[in-house]
Amino acid sequence: MARTVSAPLRIVVAEDFALLREGLVGILERAGHTVLAAVDTAEGLLAFVRHDPPDVVITDVRMPPGHSDEGLRAAAAIRAAHPDVAILVLSQYVADAYLDALLEAEGPGGTGYLLKERVGHVREFLDSLDRVARGGLVVDPDVVRQLLTRRRDAGPLAALTEREREVLSLMAEGRTNSSIAEALVVSEAAVRKHVGNIFAKLDLAPDSDRRVSAVLAWLRG
Repeated sequence: MARTVSAPLRIVVAEDFALLREGLVGILERAGHTVLAAVDTAEGLLAFVRHDPPDVVITDVRMPPGHSDEGLRAAAAIRAAHPDVAILVLSQYVADAYLDALLEAEGPGGTGYLLKERVGHVREFLDSLDRVARGGLVVDPDVVRQLLTRRRDAGPLAALTEREREVLSLMAEGRTNSSIAEALVVSEAAVRKHVGNIFAKLDLAPDSDRRVSAVLAWLRG
């Protein structure tokens, strides 16, 4: 069951690039959300969340001092200590190793993985934030496309039609059937048919409450 989001969301932002950090704060505040803190280190993120857990954490993957995966490790630690806190991770590059770690996180809090360029598409970014805050899983379309490309000729995936691939990609972004229908300019009934075909061909349970997780887990092999 989807979680109910009470606006404004209480958010902590962790990003070491000052311009992007301030840009995120501005976007979030203009959308009516409350930014509790905007920090530039993973240690600062952990310290603040330990003191006052927010509704959502938005963090870069690479943070000082090592600029490797400090932000991701901080997000994992937060999820372990506060499973209700939603996590939205931002990355500069497509790196599905990070996606693996995110999908293994447990708890009712939602999880998102977006490329930083997605922040420039403000409405799209805010829609993703809302889905994550509601307990959903959102994966950047470019990541989904890369996974599909890598495995397009592998096993059951090879049996999917081009339209079914399009629907699968949109499903993995966390979209509902109605949203997919709108994006593809088709009827919702047509989308339901495609979804049924996809789940049958990939041998996935059609009534799964976490269909995005199931689809992405299959794509990761």
